[in-house]
Amino acid sequence: MLFVEYPRCTTCKKAKKWLDDNHISYTDRHIKEDNPTAEELKEWHARSGLPLKRFFNTSGNLYKEMGLKDKLPSMSEEEQYELLATDGMLVKRPILVTENVVLVGFKEAEWSDKVLG
Repeated sequence: MLFVEYPRCTTCKKAKKWLDDNHISYTDRHIKEDNPTAEELKEWHARSGLPLKRFFNTSGNLYKEMGLKDKLPSMSEEEQYELLATDGMLVKRPILVTENVVLVGFKEAEWSDKVLG
């Protein structure tokens, strides 16, 4: 199981605590130091069943500074993957990648349902 996080993010801290409290082993990956590649994002997006927009950190400063709210609708998926791969701070986090599921953002009920079954 891969846990992609930004350690200073409070939501990531909550998710990590949840994983630890439930004795779930995972590999920790710092999103700023080891940003997901366009290929990884493409695979995770396909497996997640989510709209690609959900992979963007829409509340982040970088997203706002770049004016992405207005730019994304006219960008192709390929361009969006490439953009996400340029900076981990553009990517919504945490991301949990398991054999069966890819979860973006932390909602305890959803994680309990999908991870603990």
